[in-house]
Amino acid sequence: MSEEETIEKEEPKKKTTAKKTTAKKTTAKKTTAKKDTTKEPEKQQSQIIYIGKKDTISYVLVAVTILNKSDMCSIQARGRQISKAVDIAEITRRKFLQDMVEVDDVIIGSEDIISNEEGIPPKTVSTIDIILKRK
Repeated sequence: MSEEETIEKEEPKKKTTAKKTTAKKTTAKKTTAKKDTTKEPEKQQSQIIYIGKKDTISYVLVAVTILNKSDMCSIQARGRQISKAVDIAEITRRKFLQDMVEVDDVIIGSEDIISNEEGIPPKTVSTIDIILKRK
């Protein structure tokens, strides 16, 4: 009987702990929501486009859409996609938004990519950030 009594005493403690954990989770959600509302004005000022494997024209259309709504657009790429990022910026500037957009800044750099496997040294990959701005 002493074992049954111990089990009964432990079960209510677990339920209470579960209630406390859910209360903490709801608090965390409220905090996250507050952080998201403060970051919204920053996103409206400058939108970032990360270049990947899609077609060039799809990124150009995204850049045109962003520049019609906002004053700035940032095109970021690394590695082999750098040439595509330059093409996207030039097509947007010369073909779609003539005399409306200019290249505000070009930032080049490099990143060290660490491998998941041991014994392999980190690789250095070039990066570019092209910032387009409305005139």
